[in-house]
Amino acid sequence: MVIKILGSGCKNCVALKENTEAALRETGIQAEIVKVEDFREIMKYGIMTTPGLVIDEKVVSYGKVLKPKDIVKILENYR
Repeated sequence: MVIKILGSGCKNCVALKENTEAALRETGIQAEIVKVEDFREIMKYGIMTTPGLVIDEKVVSYGKVLKPKDIVKILENYR
């Protein structure tokens, strides 16, 4: 599983990455986390508001910082 955090590196993007890491620890799921900060790359995903969360090339959230429990629910659907 590859999880991408889309964003410029702002505090919300950092918070989403930290919450994603917490959700992965909680579930025990192994995944690679990749930060995408290039706006040309971000635009390829069709989002206009960051941060964005992409799992295996599917946009699952954008424009908000998900809490770890919300990310856990999303991850459980990908098992």
